[in-house]
Amino acid sequence: MKYVKGRMDESILVCVYYGQNGERLIRRGHKLATLLDCPLYVLTVDSKPLDAFDAEKSGYIEQWQQLADELEIEKFIIKDNEKRPIHKVITEIAMDFDITQIIVGQSAQSRWEEITKGSFLNVLLKEIPFVDFHIVSVKRPSEDELIDIYEKGVRAYLVKENEQYKVAFTCPKVGSLEGIFFKEIGTDFDNGIFKFNYNGKLHEVDMTEGFVNHTDIIPKECFLSKE
Repeated sequence: MKYVKGRMDESILVCVYYGQNGERLIRRGHKLATLLDCPLYVLTVDSKPLDAFDAEKSGYIEQWQQLADELEIEKFIIKDNEKRPIHKVITEIAMDFDITQIIVGQSAQSRWEEITKGSFLNVLLKEIPFVDFHIVSVKRPSEDELIDIYEKGVRAYLVKENEQYKVAFTCPKVGSLEGIFFKEIGTDFDNGIFKFNYNGKLHEVDMTEGFVNHTDIIPKECFLSKE
């Protein structure tokens, strides 16, 4: 399609259903596709026709389409008025687009949770055995629930450097924020996510080449209390 990547022996499909976690899954898929330099496709399925969607569903479709354009995703696929079983739809798309990896979310509120049940997964594995599946927790994941595009988490620290926050792997003498760093597989740089606790809640920030991407996410109090 219009966004052709350099590597064509791998291609990724992200399956999303309605809810705020759709964007999270798409961005995870985009990270993996960027690492592999391969095409990325997004699929959503609904038994109702598109013109019968309510305002909320239509809003999510619009948001995902905009995100697909922003991230230069090859194709955003909407299978509406679909009466076939989900595994039949996924199988068809996987074969049509030569998919090699599929990312789906796991949630009690998500239709895609079926994918994690042994019988359904076995059906998919039999129908499309050439595909690798990534089952992703769509709630804020615990350390052992992280999608496997990351290496095992290691203890790390964020330290201020000018107006930025940089990751360090030995305890600094200056004020710092302690947490766990998950490095992306296949990169020589410190790209990944940094997770930390603040006020009893788990927080997560994306990092590129050792620096936090969005510094406004880091509460300033984390450092003021330590300096």
